[in-house]
Amino acid sequence: MIAQTLFHKGMSLIQKARHILICTHTKPDGDAIGSMVALTKAIRNQGKRVSPLLLSAVPTRYAFMVTEAIPVLGQQFELEDLGQDAWADVDLIVLLDVNSVNQLPVFETYLRNARVPVLVIDHHATSDSLGTVEVVDAQAAATGLIVFELLKFAGWTLDETTAEALFVAAATDTGWFQFGNSDSRVYRDCADLIDAGAVPQRIYENLHHNFSYARFKLTQVMLSTLELFYDGQFALQHIRQEDFIDTGANHDDTENLINECHRIASVQASCLLVELKDGRIRCSLRSRGGVDVSRIARQFGGGGHKMASGTFLAGPLEEAKTQIVKQFETCFLQETEKGLVTP
Repeated sequence: MIAQTLFHKGMSLIQKARHILICTHTKPDGDAIGSMVALTKAIRNQGKRVSPLLLSAVPTRYAFMVTEAIPVLGQQFELEDLGQDAWADVDLIVLLDVNSVNQLPVFETYLRNARVPVLVIDHHATSDSLGTVEVVDAQAAATGLIVFELLKFAGWTLDETTAEALFVAAATDTGWFQFGNSDSRVYRDCADLIDAGAVPQRIYENLHHNFSYARFKLTQVMLSTLELFYDGQFALQHIRQEDFIDTGANHDDTENLINECHRIASVQASCLLVELKDGRIRCSLRSRGGVDVSRIARQFGGGGHKMASGTFLAGPLEEAKTQIVKQFETCFLQETEKGLVTP
């Protein structure tokens, strides 16, 4: 849990600021978007000027939460525009769901040179200590729950939009309450969010019954690559660049696909490798709890949580696969010879 003194310091920065810039990590997920939408709305309700910005476009599945267009760095404006015109008088930067430079491409240059306070609100253990004040709780299931607790500390009333966004943050980072991080704190806070206007049935429909046919085709392709190692305890899957072309899917459609293989009883940890246009390999790692995948991600300059982490690897894909399988060997030492288990 977060000490009340940290909430006080964080809220003090917000109350003193006149123009607040809110940013989150590249490739934003439900926790990032939900936290941004909620905090932006809550602070604006206090009469303050807030300018949210993204480093990647809002994924289609979260568009239902976003009632205004949020500018994307590199699309609607460039790095040199920050600090000028509409961005000229920013006197506080808030980083949500991120505290690592490698998750803030391009924007980290502005952040490094900006001479204003930085408030970090995050639940990741991985940290580059980017904040003047850091309201961080690695035990929280989602950053959205920390935002919610900050708003309760401030005594601000939540409207339906804010409650819905924070519920999305919690629901997505707990796998709709399936993951091991779905503790009593999650359920208590979500009950309060329902009382504040969040409607779980409507949110579930928007999140899970709104996929494109292209995503289903991409899922089929990914599942066809499934390999099991170490007596079926480690699952490896991949998606190549041509798979996106063949299916008509985009990179947003890969979100949460890694979880599909955890329906297999023996699988304790998994990896999904996605080939990017620049030749790098995006590596997503998941665990049921017995394996700390953040330790493996850190070996390659990444990070995250014990049960969900990520990093980037150099190509080609086959070499990346070999590296990852080798890294997991120490997690699944067996008396018998290691090798592929036929699914």
